[in-house]
Amino acid sequence: MTRSFDILMVGIGGQGIILASNILGEACLIERRSVRGAETHGMAQRGGSVEGHIRIDGKFGPLIAPGTAHLMIAFDMLEALRYAHFLLPDGHMVVNSHIVIPTSVFIQGAAIPDKEAVRERLEGWPLCLVDADVLAAEAGSPLSQNVVMIGAASWFMPFAPSSLLTAVERLVPKKTVAINRNAFELGRAAGEKCKEGSRNA
Repeated sequence: MTRSFDILMVGIGGQGIILASNILGEACLIERRSVRGAETHGMAQRGGSVEGHIRIDGKFGPLIAPGTAHLMIAFDMLEALRYAHFLLPDGHMVVNSHIVIPTSVFIQGAAIPDKEAVRERLEGWPLCLVDADVLAAEAGSPLSQNVVMIGAASWFMPFAPSSLLTAVERLVPKKTVAINRNAFELGRAAGEKCKEGSRNA
């Protein structure tokens, strides 16, 4: 039996995780591969934790168990830390190098660790840090961070890059296709640095 390739996307509501998950699903359809997906929402609003589970070429349900994900795409450093235990020991982690304070933490007044402290705790996994905020702005819109992250993570996915880019072009609003194409390519260039051994894209 062919083993599935399991991807976990994590972040905060409003960061475009659902669209990003749909883009991966569309890439599977383009390549005529089976895909199962599910989303879970900690709070059904902006600021709540969101997970996207994508299982490629698998025969079973979509939910990924702790310790079994081949790739985690984290749109926020704190969410990467929260879900790091879902990764396989040799799994890859592509993380936006920014911290968003979740609504629950803000309400509780809990202490927020700084970026360096979070990074140190993530050192046990192959880590690729991407400044998706800056790259999205360079592409033409801060809303394209999710596509930047897909581009960066494309080096660690079992897809042809052209399939992912076609999926992006099909699913984003028509007036933003050029911006998101730029975002994908900028993310891909950043991810290549990680593929070559750097932890900072």
